Amino acid sequence: MSSLHTCMLCEAVCGITVETEGDRVRAIRGDADDPFSRGHICPKASALGDVSADPDRIRQPMKRVGDRWHAIGWDEAIDEAATRMAEVQKQHGRHALAAYFGNPTVHSYSALLTVPFFSRALGTHTRFSATSVDQLPQMLASLEMFSHQILLPVPDVDRTQFLLMLGANPLASNGSLMTAPGIGERLKALRARGGKLVVIDPRKSETAQIADRHLFVRPGGDAFLLLGMLHVLFAEKRVKPGRVAQFSDGLAEVEALARRFPPERVAARAGIDAETIARLAREFSDAPSAVAYGRVGVCTQEFGALASWLIVTLNHVTGNLDREGGAMFPTPAVDLVKLATVLGERGHFGVWKSRVRGLPEFGGELPVAVLAEEIETPGDGQIRALVTFAGNPVLSTPNGGRLERALEKLDFMVSIDIYRNETTRHAHLILPTSFGLEREHYDVAFYALAVRNAARFVEPVLAAPPETRPDWRVLLDLGIALNKKGGGRRELRTMAAMRALRLAGPRRTLDGLLRLGPHRLSLKKLQQSPHGIDLGPLEPRLPALLPNGRINLAPQRFVADLARLEAQLGAPADGLRLIGRRQLRSNNSWMHNALRLVKGPAACTLRMNPDDARARGLAHGQSVRVRSRVGEVVVPLELSDEMGRGVVSLPHGWGHERPGVALAIAGAHAGASVNDLTDEAFLDALSGNASLNGVPVEVCIAGDTAAVARA
Repeated sequence: MSSLHTCMLCEAVCGITVETEGDRVRAIRGDADDPFSRGHICPKASALGDVSADPDRIRQPMKRVGDRWHAIGWDEAIDEAATRMAEVQKQHGRHALAAYFGNPTVHSYSALLTVPFFSRALGTHTRFSATSVDQLPQMLASLEMFSHQILLPVPDVDRTQFLLMLGANPLASNGSLMTAPGIGERLKALRARGGKLVVIDPRKSETAQIADRHLFVRPGGDAFLLLGMLHVLFAEKRVKPGRVAQFSDGLAEVEALARRFPPERVAARAGIDAETIARLAREFSDAPSAVAYGRVGVCTQEFGALASWLIVTLNHVTGNLDREGGAMFPTPAVDLVKLATVLGERGHFGVWKSRVRGLPEFGGELPVAVLAEEIETPGDGQIRALVTFAGNPVLSTPNGGRLERALEKLDFMVSIDIYRNETTRHAHLILPTSFGLEREHYDVAFYALAVRNAARFVEPVLAAPPETRPDWRVLLDLGIALNKKGGGRRELRTMAAMRALRLAGPRRTLDGLLRLGPHRLSLKKLQQSPHGIDLGPLEPRLPALLPNGRINLAPQRFVADLARLEAQLGAPADGLRLIGRRQLRSNNSWMHNALRLVKGPAACTLRMNPDDARARGLAHGQSVRVRSRVGEVVVPLELSDEMGRGVVSLPHGWGHERPGVALAIAGAHAGASVNDLTDEAFLDALSGNASLNGVPVEVCIAGDTAAVARA
């Protein structure tokens, strides 16, 4: 039997055709008739059926007693979880209960619509998510500049003539905060029409290898580079913002700031010479259309928020904001930006702070870098219970070793997940949900970041295991039960909304949002076009989208943070800096239990420039010890000219050797966790986002601890 679905493993939202026989997947291929993805598929999609059939997958609620697990019924599981969560809040206060939401949350429309209600039902300020190890700096820039945290511009890659890409590797990631299925073909088309692709990265990534030019930047050097470019644009009177100038403030202040950072002053810290910085600024300015785009490598560094702000500013001052071929704003069928504006949920920053270190909240969440210390540190508000949803923070957040030790101290933990992984092994209860091809699917989040407007809704292909529940049902059941156990004191409107959503289901909510959206679609219309609907190219949307009608080019938070950046000018470039590495067959900290994605040569290797290896007496293939302030790992060494001098790279998501993990294939291909090296104290001080890139490390032959001390 052949059915249509959508791959939900990354942001590319590729249409797929699924061949099934009974309850088994026989084959998955790209849907050539999908007008947006046009038949594109990557290796991860082929493993969707492997997850559904995985013998290690949890298919009914599981309870841990000591080190042993046994199955229990849903009523018992929900009742026990709610009872113990309520007891913690009664005894220690409402903020003693915390929640962590993983990246897969936004890949499920039903979870995305339900999590906000569930979060409010918890009644706690100690909420965390993958946002603060990923895109928080870009969201903060949008909040400060556009007055809306999810008003995120995306590159119009299909029409631009000059794409400047910083800290992004879409040939491996398939795009991030840029929904662009088949990005390889889109980049080929860019060059075929005479356009240019320039990649700025400490590593010559897969994307950099096909670019017209690649420039090695020092980790954390992007903001310095961008300031040097802005200096050239103002000094040479190349600033031409165009129509957006009519509703923008702060251009004169940006000019005054840029004057302090000539290319000659920032070159050493950027790792790019002054002449090249100036030439890049001129080429960007001279292009008929151009767009600067930065992603994970830009966000997860010590100046991530500044770099994110400066990217938007560069697009603005060159007249490439909200114009064809520049940085634009999609018009999705479900317009989350307008919906949030109407509901008064545009975002906020620093309304409260973390208890121990005083780091600011963003959008109702604290930086996940403080999670371990908030569990460990006694006092009023100490976290004593935790809910995790579709997340594995032990492998995904800084200093995972400290976090896993902290999780052992919790009074209670419940995980909504389909695996017993490095994090959920610490839970007292695991509540399993349906997954992937077993769900209907619509990409509420990622069509709002699409490089071309599109919409597609698909029905389930497989039946979910009978003892699992839909994610939205688990969230609603648990939230409502917690309210009852807590004496019914939760916000009445939230409880009413949760009961209504449980009665109606998210499907009806989605239909209503489609009908109210700018394209006036409905589920029925989408069902009549199962391959998806092309809704046309991006169009200018400002100033109508701006809640305040204005753009703030010089937010004072960012202006003030330049002093921190300026203090690093002239800092020595000695020592090694660690960066991450995205892999096409790897999906964050999971999908490693599918043999087809992990077989072959070891993927978890430390890559190093050959000159750096010779200076340390290291050779290709050796086992090396990598040490940071917080921990150490042993991994195979891989020498490669793709690495800039002074930079080493370890991929994200590995480290499956922990005891108690029930992932047989992943355990046999365990690798080492880069987040056993990343440092919870090494942050972007402005946003609180984790600096997972640019971590100082030392490397020696495994077992040669004396060499580490000498390095």
